[in-house]
Amino acid sequence: MNPVLLAIAALATSAVGALGGLGGAILLVPILVVAGVEPSEAAPLGLVSVAAGSLAAAAPHLDARVVNHRIGVATGIVSSSAALVGALVSGAVSEAVLSVALGVVAIGAAVAGGRRKGVRNLPDPSLGPDDVGERPGTLAGVYPLVDGFVPYVARRVPLGLVGMGLAGLIAGLSGVGGGFVRTPTTTEVMHVPVKVAAATTTFGVGVTAAVGLMVFAAQGRIEPSDTALVAAAAIVGGMLGSRLQGLLSPQAVRQALAAALVVIGVVLVVKR
Repeated sequence: MNPVLLAIAALATSAVGALGGLGGAILLVPILVVAGVEPSEAAPLGLVSVAAGSLAAAAPHLDARVVNHRIGVATGIVSSSAALVGALVSGAVSEAVLSVALGVVAIGAAVAGGRRKGVRNLPDPSLGPDDVGERPGTLAGVYPLVDGFVPYVARRVPLGLVGMGLAGLIAGLSGVGGGFVRTPTTTEVMHVPVKVAAATTTFGVGVTAAVGLMVFAAQGRIEPSDTALVAAAAIVGGMLGSRLQGLLSPQAVRQALAAALVVIGVVLVVKR
């Protein structure tokens, strides 16, 4: 693939990924396959873009104090373990079956998030700047909005961890990162605000991607020149996407997430 086009694709998809907590690989891998790149080569590049985009988005998200590390670590352990299994058995699943399954999951997640109206977590006037951050020993916290400070607590955690395991398995099987499952699971199943969910997922998918990349590296599937190009472009895209997320309202982020998931679902189903 033309290096300039590869860089543009990695930058754009990483920006979208950081904005919605999707991981840019869910868009980058199908684009590469359609452009003629072999799926076995596209998958490692997808995980590289996820890891690099996650690294780039970390600083803005941490400065805004919207990442919940406890949620990220708890869900990341499950996802990373499943990603290792998925990467090891990635050659045993049909590309067509996997694409259709991923497409259906993406569209279902878009419908679940897009049909919900209003804001589930409302600002609490009794809270102030000193309350922002994670609550020690819990999967709860407070994050800032323009019009106040919003408390939240993760709910239905066991069911949420099942979704995280599915996301990790998808990441290892296909190289798409799994963020497009993790973010909707965190928001719609665990009832975490979308901005916190997107930022925390972006933080976590980088770790999951790194696990898959270790397996791909051991299998000799890493191309140094293309990997370096994708990583550099994804870092820029991740920074742009995370800063754009900070300028948007939770409703706008949720709508953008739903729209991106629909596009992803259609691309994956057609790609089969």
